[in-house]
Amino acid sequence: MIPVTAPLNVLKANPLEIVRIASDRPSAAEITSNHGEDIVWGLTQNPKSIPPKYFYDDRGSDLFEQICELPEYYPTRTEAAILAQYAGEIAQITGPSELVELGSGSSSKTRLLLDAYQGLGHPSMYVPIDVSGGILEASAKQLAQEYPGLHIRGLVGTYEQALLHLPPTKFASRVIIFLGSSLGNFPPEECDRFFEEIHIALREEDYFLLGVDLQKPHHILEPAYNDAQGVTAEFNLNMLSHLNWRFGGNFNLNLFSHEAIYNQEASQIEMYLNCHKSHQVRLEKLDFTVQFSAGESILTEISRKFDFAHKQEYLKDRGLKLVKAWTDPKEWFGLLLCQK
Repeated sequence: MIPVTAPLNVLKANPLEIVRIASDRPSAAEITSNHGEDIVWGLTQNPKSIPPKYFYDDRGSDLFEQICELPEYYPTRTEAAILAQYAGEIAQITGPSELVELGSGSSSKTRLLLDAYQGLGHPSMYVPIDVSGGILEASAKQLAQEYPGLHIRGLVGTYEQALLHLPPTKFASRVIIFLGSSLGNFPPEECDRFFEEIHIALREEDYFLLGVDLQKPHHILEPAYNDAQGVTAEFNLNMLSHLNWRFGGNFNLNLFSHEAIYNQEASQIEMYLNCHKSHQVRLEKLDFTVQFSAGESILTEISRKFDFAHKQEYLKDRGLKLVKAWTDPKEWFGLLLCQK
């Protein structure tokens, strides 16, 4: 994760404010000092890798919103159906709350929760967090129009950066929300660090709401990441475009293609960019050159699929007591409400 050194740039429009923890387009000095080390590290490993956070420039965020609407991509609609059924119960359990959402995107599913809190007459504050300033600002402005009594404080930055910058809440309860099974993008050791940060950000009796994609046959999983329209392929390749403008790179997207496979042994989808021709890439702002060989691959994402009972035990071991868990009739997706 990127350490925070850049000053906060706050844009206020009461009751909406956007806090930029890190610039979408950092200066050369910022890049040299605290950006891009993870890119250099990943591209010097065997196999090469790029952290999935680099999917999410504004274009990548827009493409991911399109992916969520695809017929093959079951996670979004399945999780939304669970929320639609149980959002009222979640709001009733947690009471008046500050809602903090990690990786908020368009906040489409969060509206189900906001509606439930309003339906019970519970005041709430919404703190969306996303690395893409464009989609965060657009969705926050739309929410401010739809929910005139809701105070919104958007944070542009990584999860780690934003959790460090959460001010004390005035509400009796804080609920940190992590939907979409984004947890599956973290390898086990990174997952452990993430929950350490969550534990620090929560006070005693605060809540954590987690969505997890559950294990299922590969014939359901693989099409969700290899859609017929090619939107996921475009999303994957856009990562290279992001690196080009962010770090002064010269990746040729025509020399790479998308592939997603299900690793049965590890219970995870693995997404790759496969190189078709030996060539060299320069990232000028990082003063870094990397050689690619024909047939070589870059791992851009893992998406782990979880065992529901095991995940509940994992959370308990990290100081998050299960309050209630919900799933869909096919048991494809799970939602867990925990309390510190």
